[in-house]
Amino acid sequence: MKLAQYLINDKTRLGMIEEDLLHPLQFQGSMIDFITAELRPEKSLESPVPLNQVRFAPAVSNPSKIIALGLNYLDHARESKGTIPKVPLIFAKFPNALLGHKEGIVWYQEITGKVDFEAELAVIMGRKAYRCSEKEASDSVFGYSCANDVSARDLQFGDGQWVRGKSLDTFCPLGPWIVSRDEIPDPHCLGIKTLVNGTTMQDSNTSMMIFKIPQVIQFLARHLTLMPGDIILTGTPHGVGTFREPSIYLKDGDEVAIEIEKIGRLVNPCKVY
Repeated sequence: MKLAQYLINDKTRLGMIEEDLLHPLQFQGSMIDFITAELRPEKSLESPVPLNQVRFAPAVSNPSKIIALGLNYLDHARESKGTIPKVPLIFAKFPNALLGHKEGIVWYQEITGKVDFEAELAVIMGRKAYRCSEKEASDSVFGYSCANDVSARDLQFGDGQWVRGKSLDTFCPLGPWIVSRDEIPDPHCLGIKTLVNGTTMQDSNTSMMIFKIPQVIQFLARHLTLMPGDIILTGTPHGVGTFREPSIYLKDGDEVAIEIEKIGRLVNPCKVY
């Protein structure tokens, strides 16, 4: 199944995606409420909405954690001339960065002038996980979504740590929806792309991940408790703007699209003030 959060009269609702329609659900609550309740989705009697008329919210709102991985693709580690990590290299993004499909990525030119894109497969947790086996880690996943780990490279590299450069408002587009785990039995064989204004910038496959998803969850859950609705960004492949020659950064008016096989297409325009 494909589930989305959307906005109607400034209220967040849940819907099920079927072909080119969103069917409102009877459930009244957030995506995290729905995941925690472990319910089966039931359509309401409301009329379905064409996808081109839906105002999407982030696929998950207000998670307890957004955990991201650095250098988790072999091709990206090579292009950045980074040392391949021996254990997952993790950092945090803050929930204020979350953004819905077709909403604007926004930044201020006095804050940053080097904004980059990073296509990422997002894992959405379905159960609490702590000190679990790899099998339990796999079973704790609710589903998958597209994400863009937008990065202010001047802040990221200038600070010497990554949180500020990764957590500006709107710097974590997520969506358009979540595809449930049962529809993607192997998340390690999916094509993953970034397109900027229609030009392909990243084009790889999740098979290039250094640490696979069960390993990542088990590693994280050895150190901290993962909760339903927590978001794990599993790293980005080669082709990011900062390591190109010359470097390419996002600018006002650009449109960024993240495409992941079997999931969908996450699109966001860019606005600079």
